Amino acid sequence: MRPITTLFLIESVDGKINSGSNDYLDVDKDWCRIDGVKEGLQQYYDIEQNISFISFNTGRVMAKIGVNERERATEKLPCTFIILDNKPHLNEKGISYLASLLEKLILVTTNSNHPAYQVKKTNDNIDILYYEEFQLSRLLEDLGNKYLIKNLIVQSGGTMNGLFLRENLIDYVHLVIAPLLVGGKDTSTLIDGESITKIEELDKLKSLELLECKVLENSYLELFYKVRK
Repeated sequence: MRPITTLFLIESVDGKINSGSNDYLDVDKDWCRIDGVKEGLQQYYDIEQNISFISFNTGRVMAKIGVNERERATEKLPCTFIILDNKPHLNEKGISYLASLLEKLILVTTNSNHPAYQVKKTNDNIDILYYEEFQLSRLLEDLGNKYLIKNLIVQSGGTMNGLFLRENLIDYVHLVIAPLLVGGKDTSTLIDGESITKIEELDKLKSLELLECKVLENSYLELFYKVRK
């Protein structure tokens, strides 16, 4: 049985999860510089600390936030990260940093020469799930059956979030809305990926049931939805 999934991210009022269209721009680095936004940004990180300690992300996102340049952590967090990385976007230094930071790192890849294999030799908290062909539904089943993961927080980019949506693999959506308009047709949104093109594909759209809405400080909102199946 696959884990219950919750898509958890911060976004602007117009649904953007980045500041612009390239990887040099990033919410964590940029929004803390913007007057009217920076004052309430810490609320998102506080909420993040109080939800599930098992998180799904991608190597691209990890590289974008700079883990490949970080030194080994001195204290571990009681967290498990499942990171999908094929290219690879992560190098040995980045993987070593994550291994030193986390209770467990599960690296998912279709790359048989991924640098994680080398780092794993000296880090017993790294597992590698290798697939000749990646299938998201199969990965979630393996996480549930092999690792007994019951709840999974999804914090990946718009394209991967789109794959979760199209395969009907999102159960809940937990959003923090920042008081910000970003704009830009090429700037990543909460869910990107392929668009539908025919009326017959309307079943790929998912309606939501609002379970909770909180007005936070500094004009932020916290929204929690259940995805209607």
